Amino acid sequence: MFDFSSYFPVTDSTWIFFIVLMIILIAPMVMHKLRIPHIIGMVLAGVIVGQFGLNILERDDSFELFGQVGLYYIMFLAGLEMDMEGLRKHVKQVAIFGLLTFLTPFVLVYFTGIGLMGYSRDATLLLCCIMSSNTLIAYPIVSKYGLQRHKAVTLSVGASMIALLLALLSLSAIVGMLKARTGDGSMGVHWLMLWMLVKLFIYQAAAIFFIPRFTRWFLQRHSDAVTQFIYVLAVLFLNAAVTKWIGLEGVFGAFFAGLVLNRYIPHVSPLMGRLEFIGNAIFIPYFLIGVGMLINFRTLFESWHTANVVASIVIIGTVGKMIAGYVAGIGMRLPLSNGHIMFGLTSAHAAGSIAIVMVGVRLEVSPGEYLVDTGMLNGVVLMVLFTCVISSIVTEIAARKIVLEDVPPAEEKTGDDEKMLLPLKYRGNTERLVNLAIMMRNERLNRGLIALNVVLDDDQVSMNQKLGKELLKQAMKAASAADVRMQTQSRIATNIANGIMHAFKEYDASEIIMGLHDKRSADDSFWGVFAENLFTELNRQIVMARIAQPLNTIRRIQVAVPSRAEFEPGFRRWMDRLARMASNLDCRIQFHSKTGTLALIRQYIQNIYPEVRAEYTPMGHWNELPRLCTEVNDDHLLVVITARKGTVSYKHAFEKLPAELSQYYKRENLIIIFPDQYGEPVNAITFVAPQKNEQLSAYAQIMDWWDRVRRRRKGE
Repeated sequence: MFDFSSYFPVTDSTWIFFIVLMIILIAPMVMHKLRIPHIIGMVLAGVIVGQFGLNILERDDSFELFGQVGLYYIMFLAGLEMDMEGLRKHVKQVAIFGLLTFLTPFVLVYFTGIGLMGYSRDATLLLCCIMSSNTLIAYPIVSKYGLQRHKAVTLSVGASMIALLLALLSLSAIVGMLKARTGDGSMGVHWLMLWMLVKLFIYQAAAIFFIPRFTRWFLQRHSDAVTQFIYVLAVLFLNAAVTKWIGLEGVFGAFFAGLVLNRYIPHVSPLMGRLEFIGNAIFIPYFLIGVGMLINFRTLFESWHTANVVASIVIIGTVGKMIAGYVAGIGMRLPLSNGHIMFGLTSAHAAGSIAIVMVGVRLEVSPGEYLVDTGMLNGVVLMVLFTCVISSIVTEIAARKIVLEDVPPAEEKTGDDEKMLLPLKYRGNTERLVNLAIMMRNERLNRGLIALNVVLDDDQVSMNQKLGKELLKQAMKAASAADVRMQTQSRIATNIANGIMHAFKEYDASEIIMGLHDKRSADDSFWGVFAENLFTELNRQIVMARIAQPLNTIRRIQVAVPSRAEFEPGFRRWMDRLARMASNLDCRIQFHSKTGTLALIRQYIQNIYPEVRAEYTPMGHWNELPRLCTEVNDDHLLVVITARKGTVSYKHAFEKLPAELSQYYKRENLIIIFPDQYGEPVNAITFVAPQKNEQLSAYAQIMDWWDRVRRRRKGE
């Protein structure tokens, strides 16, 4: 009989990595068939292949490295996807829930450890630290259902960090007391705690001051995808390393790094897509499998003491988390399903608990006697499995229920004909136009984008078409990085504007997002050769953008709105697009208009997009636009809502718009929006509805010609 046992456990790093990849590939398929959360499958797979199961794999250094990275990744993504505005609004509720989810299990486990399990006071306090903290092991489930910015999730993530911080501070106090008691401590407990808090404050102040400024500088100068990805990981591990040096766990630094970078990595951006992909594909599964490999089921049957410890801390600790979750939910008047998810997210324990118990294993209370015995160590490791299972199941059920119960926003009830067409011409702004469209699109509708390149039918048509196809490939690559579908079309036309309009009708598009013409000389037109034909002959929304820096470095969006713009048919569309962009970029948006228009804009934002941080500044007359241009900073985005001639919000001052923007706002970030203003297209040409509207009147053209003649004479 051939003996396979000599080949196990596998120690070759290549085979270990292959087997882990096969587990990552197969386990979700099996768990999906069994209707069990995938996270549990990863942990159970680790139990089976580990040394306490079939002994197929050896838990080598790769599990330590990738497992640590995976744990950091979970916490980092939690901070990165946190709804910062929701956190600011509900900071008191987060603090209350954080104290509840820390204190309730702490108190219950303390009396259980002293009375039921017979542990010493120091060992019981260490066990309290373990059970009062938690790991967001079920957070990937929340991400799968798209609930990262749900209020209950925001409360749970924030409360988890508070509970973890308090648990780590309590652990430091326990270590300090034991060292002081045995004569090993160089300073008292109070001084130890104070010094740690001082270091924590200095670290947070430095991170908040330096990282955002350097990140904005770095992202403005480096647009390469790999470079940005490496930079973000460097910030993540720097923060984790610093917090470990302070005396806290690295997971706290990873979470804080996510909070600091939250503003610069929108959740719909290609960079976020790359971060999530790498984490969910490799690091997080590796971490879960590594946790499973630590679990030894046999100890449950070898010792009644271990079984008693496991049952006691799992039941009492979970009940404590359950009480905290539901009491907080009821006290904050949240639906019952929110209480479920608050309990589910805060009830799991993983590597953080193992790290705390390993501290106790090394703490000597007397010669040859350590704070944590073998029974407690095995009990805590087994407790990790049971709490991960409970947390995953509860979170999965609660997340599904919330998705089914939640009423979609008013914006979604009426539907949306969103089909964005992106005419592309220049390689330099292709990726930024795609990112702009991604920021404006409705993620719930999950509609794709349409990229178009129109080539003039001339003697250079073959070369230009080849270059255009390269542009389309670049656009598709940028969209794919953000997991957004994109259709592409390259077409030849005798007139660029007609080619775009024909494609617009073929795809039944809702709007156009295109680059603003780059004016290179004094005689060059502001709008370019064909853009004016588009917005005069096409009655749907046209967005013309000049994005001079990466969108995720924009700090404020300034919007100039003409009076009576709220009465135009396209009011809702451009409001939706700008509000979504402000929400995705997590930046402020400031509207400038007359008081009556601002009142309706405020009402719309508060009803449909309450999470958007909006400000409203009265602008008495459109002639104040030059003053506004001079007040817009380099890291702001100026959006000008204009109108076509003959519409209710059109003003004669619009004729001076090209000259004013050329003079006062030459190279900065700029978007000009021509909203929907005619309803359905008018096919017939009549005397009262001509096919073409000139943007500049004959009088304005004559005055412009006379100004040019006068300037030339002065120059002579």
